[in-house]
Amino acid sequence: MAIDASGEWWRGESAADLAGYLEELAAGGYLVGRVVEAVCAGCGGQAFRLRADCAEGAVERSCVGCGQGVLMLDSAEYWSDAEPEAVVCPCGADVFDVAVGFSMRPDDSVRWISVGIRCVADGVLGRCADWKIDHESSRHLLATV
Repeated sequence: MAIDASGEWWRGESAADLAGYLEELAAGGYLVGRVVEAVCAGCGGQAFRLRADCAEGAVERSCVGCGQGVLMLDSAEYWSDAEPEAVVCPCGADVFDVAVGFSMRPDDSVRWISVGIRCVADGVLGRCADWKIDHESSRHLLATV
């Protein structure tokens, strides 16, 4: 695992670099305590196309291997109000490794979510969305990446 932060865009060699990127990012000012990589339940694939609405806090991922779509985390609650846009890397590619960084409260509920991405084509690291979780019964979100 090696993140290259020397250029305009941070780059990672593999999906595993998303954990270090999300921990360094600390979106919302909160330390990331857990990182979970996205894996397709249908075929085990780890390459996805994404649509996201940052304002609503909603992300949909579609597996490149089998096409299965999933509304990530608590996105289903907000999808009807969302205006999602396709996520595209600065290089123009649209296939990503995906991982979610979770900031946890002292009671082990989720406080903040950051959806990190790594472009499969050129390794550019980024995030397509992050949002605060206001409801207390949020621990289940760790299993909905």
